This record gives sequence, structure tokens and C-alpha cells, in this order.
Amino acid sequence: MESSPPTVESVRRRRALLLIALALLAGLVTIWIALAAGGDGEAGSSGPVTAAGVPGSGDERAPDFAVPIRGGGTFTLSDHLATDGRPVLLNLWASWCPPCRAELPAIDAAAARHPEVLFVGVAVSDSVDDATAFADDLGISYLIGFDENDEVGPAFRAPGLPATYLISPDGHIVKRILGQMTEDSIDADLAAAFGG
Repeated sequence: MESSPPTVESVRRRRALLLIALALLAGLVTIWIALAAGGDGEAGSSGPVTAAGVPGSGDERAPDFAVPIRGGGTFTLSDHLATDGRPVLLNLWASWCPPCRAELPAIDAAAARHPEVLFVGVAVSDSVDDATAFADDLGISYLIGFDENDEVGPAFRAPGLPATYLISPDGHIVKRILGQMTEDSIDADLAAAFGG
């Protein structure tokens, strides 16, 4: 019995299934890399962890960085920690990233509820114009900076976007959060990391 050649529709269906499988595989690899690179290397490590969170070792210093900010001026992490003393929620995002776009309003709402933490969003791999327009359209009120030299993402070893880092007042990474956050998850992560 001879088999008939595949139809155009069956070829399309196979391609679509292959693309879905590849996307799922890429997501799993990204999560695996993030967990391998972001944790302290010990199974059952202590420290706050959510489904998308990886604890910091507590002794890893956050890389210092300086970025221009929306509205003018420069934000420098080490200057903030030396003069202000509040912990930092650092969120790396881009205007072209759908989960980033979805979580920015939640971060903005959480920033208004948590003045004891400095919220800093840094647009990475994005144009200043696109990032500014997007933040302005949403009415984002927390500090927005621009990684114009593509240094911040690599310095923090961000495996993808969005990526969020909770930084203690003494400059240590307490927790990495990979993927989209919600208002509730932000509140829970801040309480676990900094109390309150």
C-alpha cells in the first residue's frame, strides 16, 4: 500500500507543533540555567524562594551600576546605598517584552505601598525613546533608568526578562525573581526578604 504525500495542512500542523515544542524546551532551559547560575549551589538552601524565585546566597554583592534616569540625572546603586540606606527592588525590563509590560503596573502599585524600599526599573536591550514612551503611557511613577551601554543585564547575569533583584541596604543580593510578578507576589517577596 502506497502512502500519499503529506498535505499542506499536515505540514503546517507539524511545523506549529515543532515550534511549540521548541518554545517549551527553550523556557525549560532558561529556568534551568537561571536556577543553576542564580542559587548558592546547595540543595535545600535556606532563604526565601517562590515558584519563580531563586534565593541569593546573602554574601553576593550586587554589581554597582550607574544609569541615566527618566527626567534627567543619574542613578548609581552605590551612591543610593551609601546615602539613602533603603533596600532596593531592581527590575530589569524592556518595552518589547510582554511579561514586562504586564508587570510594570503591579510594580508601580507596589512601589506606592512600600516607600521603605526604593523601586528601580532599568530598561535593558531597549531604546531610550521606546522605554520612555511606554513608561510615560502607563504613568509609571517609580524610578526608571536606561541601560544604554548594555552593562546592567550582563552584570546581574539576567537569563531573560523580566528579572528582578532584591538588594539589601548593605548591597547584597537577597533574592532573584525570574519572570512576571504580581502585586501579591511582590508584597510577599518584600516581606520575606526585608520583614514587615
